Amino acid sequence: MQRETAEPTVQQLPGPTAEKWVDLHHQAAATSTYVYDFVWDITEDAEGPFCTDADGNVLLDFTSHVAAAPLGYNNPKIMDDLREFDLVDPMKIAGQDFYVSTGGTPDEAELPGPTHLMNKLTEITAKYDMDTVFLSNSGAEAVENAMKICYDHCEQPKYGLTFEGAFHGRTLGALSLNRSKSVYRRDFPELSGIHDVPHSMEGVERLREKLDPDNGHIPPEQVAFMILEPVQGEGGYRVPDAEFMRAVNDLCSEHDIPIIADEIQSGVGRTGEMWASDHFDFEPDVITSAKALRVGATISRSDIFPDERARISSTWGAGDILASIQGSLTLAAIEEHDLLSHAEKQGTAFLDRLASLQEDHEEVIEDVRGLGLMTAVEFDTKDRREAVMEAALERGLLTLGCGKKALRLLPPLDVRDRELDIAVDLLDEAVEDAS
Repeated sequence: MQRETAEPTVQQLPGPTAEKWVDLHHQAAATSTYVYDFVWDITEDAEGPFCTDADGNVLLDFTSHVAAAPLGYNNPKIMDDLREFDLVDPMKIAGQDFYVSTGGTPDEAELPGPTHLMNKLTEITAKYDMDTVFLSNSGAEAVENAMKICYDHCEQPKYGLTFEGAFHGRTLGALSLNRSKSVYRRDFPELSGIHDVPHSMEGVERLREKLDPDNGHIPPEQVAFMILEPVQGEGGYRVPDAEFMRAVNDLCSEHDIPIIADEIQSGVGRTGEMWASDHFDFEPDVITSAKALRVGATISRSDIFPDERARISSTWGAGDILASIQGSLTLAAIEEHDLLSHAEKQGTAFLDRLASLQEDHEEVIEDVRGLGLMTAVEFDTKDRREAVMEAALERGLLTLGCGKKALRLLPPLDVRDRELDIAVDLLDEAVEDAS
């Protein structure tokens, strides 16, 4: 497959071979977040946003596996380095303080390992004075550890603050923070003391009243953290305005409340900056990362992390050798190929194309929004969104839903003009079909 000439080509979705894989999968797999019966064949050609399924269909993937594959499939920007690495067993060792060398001294190692990744993360968060990292398996764990270190840091920990529309993970602690869809947390036990407010200036003013020392009912000194997504993901790709983010920052600074920025979907270059927080007058005290980073990471200052040994730990954590190498190489590729400015430029161009699409289908498309290459199209109804997703799939374009009736589009960070054009053309046909 040549990325320069590849085209989506679909005979049947799902094809007979894909159906067999899906049937076998569901014989043992628990019910989860079903999207559609797309079966990627890892033995067939794939590069950038193009991949081949089990029946030979070629698809244009604008999901990037929910931002977890930031450069798409088999991208030479990292694969050329990975090919030099001979796989070993075990590929995971037991955690943060079980060490691994990738050859020679740290300065001369051919490949970056977990130690290099942690040091790189402190480098790219230095503007927030962050100097300490705890690696884990997933974004949910990164959020759990963020909450834990903030609870530990607070002298009278009783409360946590979150926003309507939020999504922060699937573990029980993280679920307590979610306010996007009831199916995520309904009937599950929750952490006590979690308060939520609207994701708006109205919400900030309401929170200001709650925290008022004279008339409020939440003592600020008992608030362990406020958590928010700089750009809401599952809640609908809602991009906040600068005034809102500044007001959140000022309020937390006034009451000395640590801010946790959940950058699991929006971070590592997705919005055209390394962190979506970088777009705003906003200074997080803790950043959680995962997905594009390939590992979970809780990043903060040493004064917020506990000093007590075994206070936080993880079976794998910094011991996931391959994932840490992939994460380090991803950060290196972003820097070497200037993918932040590329994502910003292409994101603007993509939004312009989608705005024209909205003009052509104004009766069914209500909004187009995004930041960098974190983009969404809002439809008039959920059923319309679902119909567009299905029609796009039939044409070989992979997309995802978010919010109540929005379609999210996450091309790889090095997406090309030609690929954006193909995606918009296919989406245009899909909207026409669904209308």
